[in-house]
Amino acid sequence: MEKWDLYNVDRQPLNQTHNRLEAMAKGTYHIVVSIWTVNSQNQVLATLRHPKKDKYPNFWENTAGSVLAGETSRQGARRELLEETGINVEEEALQFLDTIKELTAFVDLYIVRKDVAIEELVMQEGETVDAKWVSLEQLDEMIDKGFIAEPVAQRLVPVRKAIEQLMYGE
Repeated sequence: MEKWDLYNVDRQPLNQTHNRLEAMAKGTYHIVVSIWTVNSQNQVLATLRHPKKDKYPNFWENTAGSVLAGETSRQGARRELLEETGINVEEEALQFLDTIKELTAFVDLYIVRKDVAIEELVMQEGETVDAKWVSLEQLDEMIDKGFIAEPVAQRLVPVRKAIEQLMYGE
């Protein structure tokens, strides 16, 4: 059973845990991580959600997930990246971009540079079924066509310029 640490509206720990399967109590938050993996060709890794996922089945996304009770944000980001793609990075390689406060979560956004061939990726059973490297222009097209999960598209907006700057040095 997946458990999350709970926080108040100011991201102060409540010293309580939450069972993922239960509804979140009003005014409580957990931490979610969202990782943009970029290769040396300045392409972004997109993964395809499993067709049996409750939310956004068969939509493309970046790597993301909830931080487990007792984990730091970076530890959760490293674990999610490894679980969903098989990509193993050191915590220090994950560069923090921003935090977005959503209805029940603080979403910590990271970027990491890593060259990995698609055939070397390991898709997580029940989570991801495919992956591809795309340019930012291709990612924009996928968003415009409605192929990217809506939360992923929304979370990209505030960090887009930072991602471009890190990719292209602009």
